[in-house]
Amino acid sequence: MASSLLAGERLVRALSPGGELEREQLPQKLRAELEAALGKKDMGCESRSGSGCLVPFRLIRDLHQHLRERDSTLYLHELLKGSEIYLPEVVKPPRSPELVARLEKIKIQLANEEYKRITRNVTCQDSRHGRTLSDLGKQVRSVKALVITIFNFIVTVAAAFICTYLGSQYIFTEMASRVLAALIVASVVGLAELYVMVQAMEGEFGEL
Repeated sequence: MASSLLAGERLVRALSPGGELEREQLPQKLRAELEAALGKKDMGCESRSGSGCLVPFRLIRDLHQHLRERDSTLYLHELLKGSEIYLPEVVKPPRSPELVARLEKIKIQLANEEYKRITRNVTCQDSRHGRTLSDLGKQVRSVKALVITIFNFIVTVAAAFICTYLGSQYIFTEMASRVLAALIVASVVGLAELYVMVQAMEGEFGEL
């Protein structure tokens, strides 16, 4: 984080003997601190400025406050012409070899897990040579389950029709009314069984 200013020639000339700041009657402490700061050379800054002097922001604020209190016609922005904010180079600490090795190990492990996840459903068997016995057995079991489900559906609907037809004789005396009631009950039971069967088949297809 920047905390100092790379003083330009304008600021150095104003603070030198006979400069513009001499008539501003700077406080002795402030002048001494400014002169001390301008007297320190930073090797990394000399290439960017002829003076290469670093002045903390605190001294710049104090100088600005003093000029405002005196209602001076000398403005701070004029003094800072040619000056630059000094950004020290950030030295990155060396990375630990143990940490680098551990990160590489974790990276390889994650790559292997991702590869296994992608190739989980991929088999090396050529489809031209037919399916394995396990696949054939799975298909047979699926067909058998489907046949049993359809048979149960037919038996359930038929049983609902017969039971309703026989039971409705205590309510209806006409044949047409008994048949109509049996058809309604059988249709409701059939729709319910069909809904359950479709849900079961969707679950099986999802697993495949």
